[in-house]
Amino acid sequence: MSNVGLILEEKAADIGNFLVGRLLPFKQKRHVGPFVFIDHMGPAKLKDYQNLDVGPHPHIGLSTLTYLFEGAIMHRDSLGTELEIQPGAVNWMTAGKGVVHSERTPEYLRTTEKTLHGLQIWVALPKELENMEPSFVHVEADKLPHWEDENAAYKLIAGQFREYTSGVPVYSPLYLIEIKAHNDFKVSLGKDLYGESALYVLEGEIKDGGETYGTKQLLVAKDAKLCEFEIKAGSTVYIFGGEELPEEHFIFWNFVSSSRETIEQAKEDWKNHNFPKVPGDDDYVPLPKAQLNTKIKDQKSDNNE
Repeated sequence: MSNVGLILEEKAADIGNFLVGRLLPFKQKRHVGPFVFIDHMGPAKLKDYQNLDVGPHPHIGLSTLTYLFEGAIMHRDSLGTELEIQPGAVNWMTAGKGVVHSERTPEYLRTTEKTLHGLQIWVALPKELENMEPSFVHVEADKLPHWEDENAAYKLIAGQFREYTSGVPVYSPLYLIEIKAHNDFKVSLGKDLYGESALYVLEGEIKDGGETYGTKQLLVAKDAKLCEFEIKAGSTVYIFGGEELPEEHFIFWNFVSSSRETIEQAKEDWKNHNFPKVPGDDDYVPLPKAQLNTKIKDQKSDNNE
């Protein structure tokens, strides 16, 4: 019997001068545990005149997680951080009461051909931490918990799983696990998972309940405790989820909050240039006009889809 409750296909979304595959949110599913937004970037082969240029833009009420498979991104933020992220490492930026950052192709790659491929993820903060001071943490690839058996290599990118704890400082119970299969085998993780869970197939395929699922599919589990599936050799999947936040949250553009009033204030602050600046990056991304406030927990359609 299948444990797949919902199947979501990547949906193209434009983030400026770059197309991504959006995995969350969808009108059928607003969040998985505290995970409220996931974009799959690439894989994109960029010409010598093509670059990622996401100019300075604001965030409140969330943490962002960037995890690359290929390529490099230069992160700059209003805290004064200027750091290049490479494949396998984690950039974890907690916006709290407000932060601004930009993401661009590093200068040394801007006139060469390159590849960019990775995940960008938002995790909502608990209500009591939404107004915390912003912070930034970078965790190198070799510092993330990883283990291996005869069938697969595993990595805990964020959160807690079994006896492992990632160095990424999360603020609610969650997990983001990478599995790279060496052989065909049955994965059984359910007894160690908690809250809501979902699985994203990056490469290869899995089978559950007699059905086969492949790349660019996000599978939301009916029950995390029943997480068991067959995986094909050479496949890479990501299992993520955690405890659902008890309070209702809203999304507008890059803002997440349990308060509509807080989002409205953030909109006014950005329009009036009252957010902190990013040193060395003077561009400004205007507030979008067409997007509407979106309840994370409701089932109504919106412009984030």
